[in-house]
Amino acid sequence: MTPTEIQSSFIARVRAALPQLPPTERRLGEFLLDFPGNLSSYAAAEIAQLTGVSNATVTRFIRRLGYDSYDEARRHARTQGDNGSPLFLAAATAQGTPTAEVMSTHLRQATDNLAVTMGQISAAQLDTIAKALIGARQLMFVGYRQNRNFAAYLRWQLLQALHMPSQVIPGPGETLGEYAAQLGQGDVVVVFALRRSVRLVAEFARLARQQGARLLCITDHASPAPEADWLLRVQTSAPGPLDNHAALFMLCHLIATSTLQQCGQPGRRHMAAIETSHDELDELL
Repeated sequence: MTPTEIQSSFIARVRAALPQLPPTERRLGEFLLDFPGNLSSYAAAEIAQLTGVSNATVTRFIRRLGYDSYDEARRHARTQGDNGSPLFLAAATAQGTPTAEVMSTHLRQATDNLAVTMGQISAAQLDTIAKALIGARQLMFVGYRQNRNFAAYLRWQLLQALHMPSQVIPGPGETLGEYAAQLGQGDVVVVFALRRSVRLVAEFARLARQQGARLLCITDHASPAPEADWLLRVQTSAPGPLDNHAALFMLCHLIATSTLQQCGQPGRRHMAAIETSHDELDELL
């Protein structure tokens, strides 16, 4: 395989080849686009049986994608399942599962995720992080794609107790460089880098620490993470292709709760002032 082929994702290869495939290989390709994780889980004969094609068709299809063997393609798919698209977590056998069973399976997985995540985070860690947030000169929350929603959520929770400048960056039409220039001693940057973040975040995190800011990084167990003063990993395993973020929101809740407790009376007074403002503006039901 050439370096270009090695870098190309499995899904990208299938999509590129699909228009030129004969009918039987097209059926196989469409199946694997729906459930690419099956390639890393099943032998070639099992894939052939699932899709109703011959073993020879599977072999021709794999070679057409640029792989020397089925095992090579399976290793590539497995690597992407570890740190790439959540599509690789979906399985064909999940289709048609009764709703009650699906709900039960997801509940068990969410419970396991919470147990694993909370078991790796100590009360002392939360206290230290809370004190750093309270004592910060300014807070910046960074996240791209889904991570921006998580960053905005934690900032909103902390906004109830903290009254120093804070914002989710970058805003529309802005760049991270415009904010990097503002960072210095006393600042805290909170980075969300769960599957799949962008490379720029790691570089911004490095620059932030270089300029004296402290860094809290929240990510999952499969994703790479920048060097940080505090690194918290959450379990996001799920029975299907969509990550389960129950443990992430619990972690955000614990960080916010610990921060409010550490704030003491000033924090409670700040919350009371917010409620007074709500009443004066008559903006809430």
